[in-house]
Order: sequence, then C-alpha cells, then structure tokens
Amino acid sequence: MHNDPITFYMFLIFAGAALVATLGLYARQSLLVVYILLGVALGPSVLNYIPDPEIIRNMSKIGIIFLLFLLGINLKPQKLLHSLRTSVIVTVVSSLLFFIVSFIFSLGFGFAPVDSLIIGSAMMFSSTIISLKLLPTTVLHHQHMGEIIIGILLLQDFIAIIILMLLPADWDKVLPAMQILKLVVSLFGLILFAWLFERYVLIRLIGRFDRIKEYIFLMAIGWCLSMAQLAQMFGLSAEIGAFIAGIVLATNPIALYIAESLKPLRDFFLVIFFFALGANFNLGAITEIWFAGILLALILLVIKPICFDRLFRLNDEVKNKSTETGVRLGQTSEFSLFIAVLALDLGVISQKASYLIQLSTMLTFIISSWFIVLRYPSPIAVSDKLRRD
Repeated sequence: MHNDPITFYMFLIFAGAALVATLGLYARQSLLVVYILLGVALGPSVLNYIPDPEIIRNMSKIGIIFLLFLLGINLKPQKLLHSLRTSVIVTVVSSLLFFIVSFIFSLGFGFAPVDSLIIGSAMMFSSTIISLKLLPTTVLHHQHMGEIIIGILLLQDFIAIIILMLLPADWDKVLPAMQILKLVVSLFGLILFAWLFERYVLIRLIGRFDRIKEYIFLMAIGWCLSMAQLAQMFGLSAEIGAFIAGIVLATNPIALYIAESLKPLRDFFLVIFFFALGANFNLGAITEIWFAGILLALILLVIKPICFDRLFRLNDEVKNKSTETGVRLGQTSEFSLFIAVLALDLGVISQKASYLIQLSTMLTFIISSWFIVLRYPSPIAVSDKLRRD
C-alpha cells in the first residue's frame, strides 16, 4: 500500500506525536509518556499501523548512539569530583539495595536464579535520559543538585556499561576469566585511544576551524560514529563507543557549543527512541507477568525516592533538595531496557524475565516523568510557574 514505508512511518511518528502531544499537554502529561503510549497504540499490539516494528527499532539504534554521545558530553567527569564522596556512597549503597530488593522479588515470583540476577542488575539504575531531560539547564550546570545528579548518573552508567560488557561472556564456563579480561582490556584501550586522539588531533582540528559551524557539526557527528564503529571492532557495543566519545569531549569548552547545536538532533531521536520502545512492546506477551511487572514498578517508585532522600540527608544534604533529587532519580533506566533486550538476544534470560524488566521500566518512566513534570521545575512543565529551560 505504501511504496515508501519509512516515509509513512515517519509521518505516523511525528504527525501522531504532534497531535497526541497537544492532548497530553492539556492533560498535564509528560511528552516522554506521550511518545511511549503512541508507539504502543500504533504498533502491532493495538492498531497495527506499523506491522513490522523492527524497522522502527533499527531506526532508533542510531538514535541511541547519538543520545549516549550527548549524554556523555553533558556528564562531565570534573563535576563528579565536586561531590565525589556523596556520589560514591549514595550510588553504591542504593544500587546494592535496589539489586537485593529486585532479586528477592524475582525469586519470590518463581524466576530462575540467573533471571533474578539479571532483573536485579537491571533495576539498580536511574534514567539518565529522563533525569537530564527533565532537569532545567541552570540546575544541571550551575547548582549543587545538578552536580550530585550528574555524579550519581555517571557512576551508574559506568556500572551499567560493565554489565552490558559482561553479558556476552560464556557463563557456561566456570571461570570465563579470559573473556572478561578481554572486555576490560578492550574498554580501557578504547578509552585511552579516545583520550589521546581527542587531545592531540580532534580538538586541534576543531580549534583550527572553529569559526565554521558546519565543520564543527560534521566533526562531532563523525567523531561519534567513528568511535561507535571502533567500539564494535574492539568487541564492544556501538553505544559504549559513542558514550566514551562524548565523555572525552566533555572536558573541552567546545563541548557546550556541540551539545547546544546537537539539541535538535537529540530531540528528533528522542521522539523515535521512545516511540520505538512502545511500538516494539508486545502487550500479548505480558499476560503472565503483568501483575509482577506492575508490582515491581510500584515498589521501586516508592523505595527509590525514599532511599535516595535518606542517603542524601545522611550525607548532610538539605532536606527539600534531598527529597526533590530522590524523586528525580526515582525511576529505572534506559540501560535496564538495553540489558533486558541484549540478555534476551544472547539467550541469557527467559523471554518472561525480559518482558518483566521492560514492563516495569516503562511504567516507572511513565509515572515518574508525569509526577516530576507536575511537581518540579522542568523544561517541559505544563505550568508556566514550573517551566524552566
């Protein structure tokens, strides 16, 4: 019926998003929620306007690469040093608590030990995309709360990357030490190459032609995709390469301009990314785990803000800021979805366990982002009083 399905799908995504976003804003809903629900509605589980969501999933992969690149640019390592003690303590203690709670919960619902380990690992993290997307820029770059959030997210992201690296290891062997060692060496080798190339080649080229904006734009995209490809050659994922590319570039002043100039590209792929999450979600596959998924999501939505709030206060943070920061970190992460999908593709966990992670994660996305947009300042707040860019 449609000679060019890509054009038709893009029409559905963006025309549909524009229409439903209007209704969502009137209903005081987060736009991220709108994108996910639109994907579910237009996907094969409901209206079936997109019978082959794998096409959208493939389109969203490039979006994930760019998103992680921009997240890396915004997660400046030097900001971590300003709040290192608090960030490390809060990240380690909270991650262990969320892992234990999710692991015991999974065992209680009859999941196998390996499934429970992966579920527990996936539930440890908070969403970098949602936390940064819903945090005003002034808070992100100039306030202590922004430094704390960045520090925790940065540490969590590195833990998540390590888990993603370890998933392909041959766990049928008693000690897959050589595989783990190879992955670790590859990661450090990639980081070393990225740092050296950025310091001695990339930044000098950008500095030489920094007045030509188109050149900087092309160099940023070329650097991101080159590191993504190099990571795959090293046996790592393209997403890890893009994230490292952003991290090493984040230490230079030009990073602020790059991040600002790539915002439209980021927002474009954010729409596709969250739409793809909904479109690829099979509602028919959750019949066995819907109750467990909803219950796990609700438990995490209650435990995470409380845990973060208490840990912040124990580290002498201001009460009202501790509560707000805890709420902003109160969901699970896009890395949870990456872990669920990759582990299923590799045959490490069952389909039932993978869908439990995906369902609970998307529910925390929806509820948490909706609550933050209604309660706290954000760039996409419906209230004029709370809207801050």
